[in-house]
Amino acid sequence: MSLGGFNALPNGVSNAITPWKVNIPQQDLDTLATLVKIAPLAPPTFENSLPGQNRRLGLPRDWLRAAKGYWETEFDWRKHEEHLNTFPHFKASIKDTLGNFDVHFVALFSKRKDAIPILFLHGWPGSFLEFLPLLHILRSKYSAEDLPYHLVVPSLPGYTFSSAPPLDQDFRADDAARIFDTLASVLGFESYMVQGGDVGGRVARIMAAQYPKCKIVHLNTHPMNPPADSDIRSAIDDVEKAALERHNFFLHNGTGYAWEHATRPSTIGFVLSSSPLALLAWIGEKFMDWTDDDPSLDVILESVTLYWLTGCASTSLWSYRQFYGPGADNHGSKKWYINKPFGYSWFPRELNPVPKAWIETTGNLVFFKRHDKGGHFAAMERPEDLCNDVEEFLQKVWHD
Repeated sequence: MSLGGFNALPNGVSNAITPWKVNIPQQDLDTLATLVKIAPLAPPTFENSLPGQNRRLGLPRDWLRAAKGYWETEFDWRKHEEHLNTFPHFKASIKDTLGNFDVHFVALFSKRKDAIPILFLHGWPGSFLEFLPLLHILRSKYSAEDLPYHLVVPSLPGYTFSSAPPLDQDFRADDAARIFDTLASVLGFESYMVQGGDVGGRVARIMAAQYPKCKIVHLNTHPMNPPADSDIRSAIDDVEKAALERHNFFLHNGTGYAWEHATRPSTIGFVLSSSPLALLAWIGEKFMDWTDDDPSLDVILESVTLYWLTGCASTSLWSYRQFYGPGADNHGSKKWYINKPFGYSWFPRELNPVPKAWIETTGNLVFFKRHDKGGHFAAMERPEDLCNDVEEFLQKVWHD
């Protein structure tokens, strides 16, 4: 299959980088099919049977029953796998203070000597899949000869095809940031930009604050506490006020999953690894609740299937205890203040749609774009908007 020349590694790349492709063993697919078929569905209850597919108390039973049936009879992983392999995949062997990590990443490499390296970082329950629509836009717009960027989408440690965190010590976003900065060096990048949302946004902020090779950063999520300055707290318009009301609803009605991840990750890890239907319920709810428009069932099942087949339901929960509970870190932390050029894309259905005035207290915000549509999975939901914002931000601030 032709990859359009986008798989040619840049000059100066370490031999620690090897080409790779997605190829799930058929035995694993057969086992998954059996488990989906025999998985029992909980009986009807008041909570899962609200009229009109109402989700205020959680996932509707009718939705899960229909999704289970579709997963059994119509969903075809091999078709999705074929699409995944139209993008170049690689693995990098990274030597780190915590041990050796195999870091999986998807990339579109340019043949231009002045190409700007960009790392795109996903979150939970996302993966590199989120950024494939954006990569498709750029590979359709440019050839490998004139692509202005090296585009790298790594899988976070513990997610999908990347190594899991070590068994003998804690793993934090700071560690992921260090590993990804090393990845940039292994790829031969003397400087780079980083973009991220959700967990990836937190890792991106740390990279911008702590690593000199990271020259600029762009985010699309920004969980933080209200600033201490009352004037800044009140400097919001009607659109931001409505967004904060939705955010407050999420804090009180939608964060139970995060507290479970943060305080009892071992237990929920066992639960999510015991049944593909349990994993579908846990993740499918988030894909529907956190988006502006419900994604297709194929989009949801592609992500859930990938999580199941790679066994990452339990290994991907490490970030939550750093960001929830007493003394939790957030984007307002002074230790992660961004002195470098900082860009932000604001989407109205984001889980943390904080006002621009608040974001400005956390770094040198030189680019801000507010959109009328889009939610938490911006790269998946609004790839053209995010792509255009990144290109506009780069044109404004990147200097050789």
